[in-house]
Amino acid sequence: MARNLVSIVKEKMIEYYAGDSRRVHHFLKVHSFAKLIAEMEGMEPDEMQVLEIAALAHDIGIKNAELKYGYNNGKLQEQEGPPEARRLLREAGAEDAAVERACYLVAHHHTYRNIDGLDYLILVEADFLVNMYEDKADADTIRTAYDNIFATESGKMLCRQLFSLEY
Repeated sequence: MARNLVSIVKEKMIEYYAGDSRRVHHFLKVHSFAKLIAEMEGMEPDEMQVLEIAALAHDIGIKNAELKYGYNNGKLQEQEGPPEARRLLREAGAEDAAVERACYLVAHHHTYRNIDGLDYLILVEADFLVNMYEDKADADTIRTAYDNIFATESGKMLCRQLFSLEY
């Protein structure tokens, strides 16, 4: 049986971040929420596959940002991520169009204006769900994110349920 592209990317990302279990756990959680939201929103399978590989690779720029600059932030992740993601996704066997869209998402996942596509929106929502939990965000931060970031009905519902928001 042929191996699934998403599984290959997942394995390659675990290898890429070997020894950094915090980062591995992070991208696995973001992937899980992205896939769930996409399924709940009825995303088409081809688009969902691109979203899934982007969700797995979304923070791939952290490693090079830290090596080059000694720290990472959202902009450096967006800058350093696409070349590494492109290499890894091509090695995994992703088609060129999927690689380019996934790299676009990696290059913009910390940019919250001009979100151009359901895949982009879902990636941002999934990353927020995980980051708010991992960062132990306070109620005001969560409510602000809910009001300003979340736009899918599924992402909003998950945010309300996970963080006991009353709306």
